[in-house]
Amino acid sequence: MDKQIRLLIILEKPPPGVDFGLQLGSGNKFETVQKQRSGNADLIFSLEVTVRKSKNDRPDFFGPYVQGPGSKRFIYLDIGTVAGQFDSEWSRRLKVPFRDISWDDIDKVISADSVVLETCVPGTGRDGGPNCATVKPFAGWHVKAV
Repeated sequence: MDKQIRLLIILEKPPPGVDFGLQLGSGNKFETVQKQRSGNADLIFSLEVTVRKSKNDRPDFFGPYVQGPGSKRFIYLDIGTVAGQFDSEWSRRLKVPFRDISWDDIDKVISADSVVLETCVPGTGRDGGPNCATVKPFAGWHVKAV
């Protein structure tokens, strides 16, 4: 049975003056939503995804924000020109993986209106620009009361 869960992604300390947003859709048919320009604060993205049991009884994620195959699904954060900021020097994407989410965590989120799965990811990469590719280090997803 399909279940809807709410997620929060906190992008910590991204370099200032860069647009970031959630990628809705995939391939050439996508748009960037919840677009935000970085300043002196963390950026927060909120979304819902669908989860169901995979063939091996693990959580599997679906929906217009979800990218990638089977056990390697993720969410893209679009950055700079990819997010529609055409005067940006940056053209990147950041992959936020659905790694290590348990059914116990999902059940906690589903059973309470004021609970989400949250992850905090570094906004700045080693080169001083926006973090890109698969997020590293990745602290994982955690149940959080909001």
